[in-house]
Amino acid sequence: GLLGRAAAAAAAASRGMATAVLPDLPYGYSDLAPAIAPEIMELHHSKHHQTYVNGLNAALDMYAEAEAKGNTQKMIALQPAIKFNGGGHVNHSIFWTNMAPPKDCAPPEGALLAAIEAEFGSVDAMKKQFAAKAVGVQGSGWAWLGYDEAKARLAIVTTPNQDPCITTGHVPLLGLDVWEHAYYLQYKNVRPDYVGAFWEVTNWKNVGERYAAAGGK
Repeated sequence: GLLGRAAAAAAAASRGMATAVLPDLPYGYSDLAPAIAPEIMELHHSKHHQTYVNGLNAALDMYAEAEAKGNTQKMIALQPAIKFNGGGHVNHSIFWTNMAPPKDCAPPEGALLAAIEAEFGSVDAMKKQFAAKAVGVQGSGWAWLGYDEAKARLAIVTTPNQDPCITTGHVPLLGLDVWEHAYYLQYKNVRPDYVGAFWEVTNWKNVGERYAAAGGK
């Protein structure tokens, strides 16, 4: 609520850095159905993502306090919490924009389409590789279509837990959350069905914008 945001802003001002805030979704909780059920969207956004935001702000507050005291050991000890909660916030913020209501979704086009075809042969071939990687993530994690700036080419990578895509050396273009909280209420243990449904709500326009912003041509 507003009070919470005001308190968070005050804490941020005291440590001189921006406070993480749960982003609004660009669509309603029911707008991705039937691919992703409204109940999952509401829980995933308002509860799970909010928890990462809260955890990141708490860890950053403690980090600023430790830094002010010159407590290097405490600063190092807090880094896993910053990585986990910060990664959760970063990853989900990308994930929400990577999706759109089915009626607003169109296939990849332009420079992004050309890059996909150059790297994978076709969009379908890319989807198959992506799906295989996503289904193959052991435990919790993410599958990504990323951009390798040094090699100027696309790649499909995975990250464990909430590690951000950038930790693999790739700029995130498209991410899929394969934590069970992202699909279990609807798809139970059948992750491949969830991965397949993801393509019905993939916002390729957003992916294309991310590709252009990363320097893709």
